[in-house]
Amino acid sequence: MEEDDVTIREQNFHSQVREYIICFLLFAVLYVVSYCIITRYKRKSDDHEDEDAVVNRISLYLCTFTLAVSGGAVFLLPFSIISSEILLSFPRNYYIQWLNGSLIHGLWNLVSLFSNLCLFVLMPFAYFFLESEGFAGSKKGIKARILETFVMLFLLALLILGIVWVASALIDNDAASMESLYDLWEFYLPYLYSCISLMGGLLLLMCTPVGMSRMFTVVGQLLVKPTILEDLDEQIYCIHLQEEALQRRLNGSSSHTYIRGSFTFQLTKELDNIRNQKNKLERRKKASGWEKNLLYPMVMLILLAGTTISVIMVALNILYLLVDETAMPKGSTERGIGNTSLSTFGVIQAVVEIILMFYLMVSSVVGFYSLRVFEGLTPRKDDTTMTTIIGCCVSILVLSSALPVMSRTLGITRFDLLGDFGRFNWLGNFYIVLSYNLLFAVVTTLCLVRKFTSAVREELLKALGLDKLQLSNSPADPESGKLSANGHQKTL
Repeated sequence: MEEDDVTIREQNFHSQVREYIICFLLFAVLYVVSYCIITRYKRKSDDHEDEDAVVNRISLYLCTFTLAVSGGAVFLLPFSIISSEILLSFPRNYYIQWLNGSLIHGLWNLVSLFSNLCLFVLMPFAYFFLESEGFAGSKKGIKARILETFVMLFLLALLILGIVWVASALIDNDAASMESLYDLWEFYLPYLYSCISLMGGLLLLMCTPVGMSRMFTVVGQLLVKPTILEDLDEQIYCIHLQEEALQRRLNGSSSHTYIRGSFTFQLTKELDNIRNQKNKLERRKKASGWEKNLLYPMVMLILLAGTTISVIMVALNILYLLVDETAMPKGSTERGIGNTSLSTFGVIQAVVEIILMFYLMVSSVVGFYSLRVFEGLTPRKDDTTMTTIIGCCVSILVLSSALPVMSRTLGITRFDLLGDFGRFNWLGNFYIVLSYNLLFAVVTTLCLVRKFTSAVREELLKALGLDKLQLSNSPADPESGKLSANGHQKTL
């Protein structure tokens, strides 16, 4: 009997060590990828080692950790679905015994824990540490900046706790709720993270439909469009003539010192626009036939199919919510994974669900940076400040942490939420979940209709002669340029 107990303890010990090693390896891969991404966009600084360089390096490491946690949140639900299908297909395979329910639950708990840590501690610390200078009258240095940062974090914590305390007291004023107001660990933090998850879900609801319609434009800029009834040689020749004319005007203005510098700057900007358009036309000319005539329509059809399938699945989920209570998103505490398939069509449906989740995440990021409110956070290669990187990491963390909840709420997958992700208070509210699904379906449909009917609207405005009125009231397009009075550039 004692030997059996020792054997069970040894097995549990080895299982825990194996889970820790797997989690560490997965996080190490995400950390390296995140570091490469951030260093690609981070503004290059001098190699001189000083106080600001140390602060920037510490903030860089914290941002990298946060972005790695965001990547873990994105891959969390797809990894769980794949693991469940693999265990269901190969239940007694020796080589996949490490892929068990304990590992999946551990990953969900770690992602939830690190998400809270990054959102409430690390990212505020990185921002305040980056902006701190030390208190007036104190000796300057790293220690003074750390002291000021901790004081600011303490004041921020008091402010947030006070806001949560007042909000919860106004919403729930019964006796049990009033007693729970003094429970920090069991009430404050889950309630606060539930509010953050709801804000993340609303942000996804706002960004994803915009991103889905914007994806067609982004992909159209990356790929080469088919050339139908276009003479690229003639367009390149016209662009070349305009480039030579602008170059002569720029050379003539540089030889006269009395010409204002703003005029020279405007000519330089127009010349850069002309050269960019020339490069695009030359790229279209050099592209192969299959890239222009096959790849572009295929990618557009894939985007349209993904968006259509997402809207259809959300519409079906709305019907399920009206007739079946089990369609409500809920959490699960069961340790068993892979006992039953959660997909009606098996592996094929699981693969489609995973593709749709990644599509929703990419669309939400594209839509986030497409909104005018968040345009200032758009990263630029080798020219992004650490403050902007911190804002980007926080935004992506909020979006990625809400992705599993959004996918389950919209009915993209039937996989129950594990860990703290299934304990959000608003998930049990039928009206919030139903309104969320309705808004997503309606807004996405309206964005797509507006996207695909924009060409028809432009032609109608031209036919009615209202396009000139609209152009006169709108600001000039920076890509069009102001080349000449006869408007050759706008015709191209």
